[in-house]
Amino acid sequence: MVIEDREMVRHIAHLARLTLPDDALDAMALDIVTILEWVRQLEEVDTEGVQPMTAVFTMDLPMRKDKVTDGGDRRQVLANAPAVEDGFFTTPKIVE
Repeated sequence: MVIEDREMVRHIAHLARLTLPDDALDAMALDIVTILEWVRQLEEVDTEGVQPMTAVFTMDLPMRKDKVTDGGDRRQVLANAPAVEDGFFTTPKIVE
């Protein structure tokens, strides 16, 4: 892929929710080209017959018993809350 112009870089930055000043567009274009070249090199690796993996080490996840603990006592749980209203945690509104 060729990064054709600054508008393409600006569009990619917009899609990534990045705000880039004009003087950073050329450096970002170079970074994008470098990343795309690295991905192209990865496509050349022969992975035929290689099983997908989700972790380097094979291990079982630790499991805990499914039983009620002190977390079921609302008063104790809410005692650590910075703000409580009508028996519930309250948080600042983040969506207008």
